Amino acid sequence: MPAELNDLLDDLTRRMDGAIESLRRDLSGLRSGRASPNLLEPVRVEAYGGEVPLSQVGSIAVPEARMLTVSVWDRGLVGAVERAIRDAGLGLNPASDGQMVRVPIPQLTEERRNELARAAGRYAENGKIAVRNVRRDGMDQIKTFEKKSEISQDDMKTWSDGVQKLTDQYVKKVDDMLADKEREIKQV
Repeated sequence: MPAELNDLLDDLTRRMDGAIESLRRDLSGLRSGRASPNLLEPVRVEAYGGEVPLSQVGSIAVPEARMLTVSVWDRGLVGAVERAIRDAGLGLNPASDGQMVRVPIPQLTEERRNELARAAGRYAENGKIAVRNVRRDGMDQIKTFEKKSEISQDDMKTWSDGVQKLTDQYVKKVDDMLADKEREIKQV
């Protein structure tokens, strides 16, 4: 007999919570006008044969209110760190100084606010995709149980409805988080 519906929903809830937490981290990096190490959290650097988080190749500091610095541990990665920050879609223009990468935080213009709102929208869309991927996995499990005759077609419909309701709740959370972030960006 397969895991009960509650067990399946608990597993899917845990995984969807992970997607929401990832989105929360990404959105917290979209600070509007003030320097914050979280701003660089979503940045991934091409290093050591793959993509790694910026925090794994250097330490991030806030020496002043409108400046971030990244002390890159491996001199050979300074260019890659600069490129990754520039290409992250955050509207930042880093400059290297030896093994130190300085990242000035631009004044918030209307254009910059719109840029931040678009970045928030991209993060939210990625969050929705992650939630939908969890839903797809849950639906696949339910179909497998039904094919093996472990649950009836009526149970399959009930379980599928439960998974869809859960998905709808999490998609709404993503939309609410995006709306809050857009409001925050427009206020500053």
